Amino acid sequence: MKRIINITGITILAIVTIIAFTNCKSVQNANNKQKGAVIGATGGAILGAIIGNNVGKGGNGELGAVIGGVVGGGAGVLIGNKMDKQAQQIEEEVPGAEVERVDDGIVVTFDENSGVYFATNKYNINAASEDNLNKLIGVFKEYPDTNILVVGHTDSQGAEEYNMTLSKNRAYAVTEYLSSHGISSSRLTTNWFGENQPMYDNATADGRAKNRRVNIAILPNEKMIEDAKQQAGS
Repeated sequence: MKRIINITGITILAIVTIIAFTNCKSVQNANNKQKGAVIGATGGAILGAIIGNNVGKGGNGELGAVIGGVVGGGAGVLIGNKMDKQAQQIEEEVPGAEVERVDDGIVVTFDENSGVYFATNKYNINAASEDNLNKLIGVFKEYPDTNILVVGHTDSQGAEEYNMTLSKNRAYAVTEYLSSHGISSSRLTTNWFGENQPMYDNATADGRAKNRRVNIAILPNEKMIEDAKQQAGS
């Protein structure tokens, strides 16, 4: 079920996360190919908190570089409308996925119960997962003016270093599947956090299954933002 997350009430979290992002050397050194919209308003920080805000702990350091701030005014309304339509379409096409509209972006979560399935200690994409990813790809092709961030996570069982590698392999398995099925690699960024970003209790089997997840964040690219500003006259 789609959830709309408001900025109000989580400003402190946003400010703390912004500081973490902007102090990260890998964010400061991000190049254009890394889809580097500069870290801006609180919205980017909130989105980062949902898909993993610990930029300095694992991954390739590109997370902060792809998350921009919230676009305000009429342009923001136009972008929001496009993202609302895309989120609704994803919900309809991939009913097993959890879809969240977060500020100017969309976060899609797949865990072991909801769409992209990985066998224990494996990272190959099976037939059931391919079916759901193909539906998602169809939506991505309808909205070409977006960037796509794929983030891998694991539960806490096993060695931390092993889990970091496993989450990396699973995230890249999804990214490579998308790029091999018609999604431009220039739209894609991959990151991973191993066991460092649990969203559920690792002490339970259900919690561990939900923590073994891949998040996909969909964000407006520079063209969508500029087009919206021109349409809004800003």
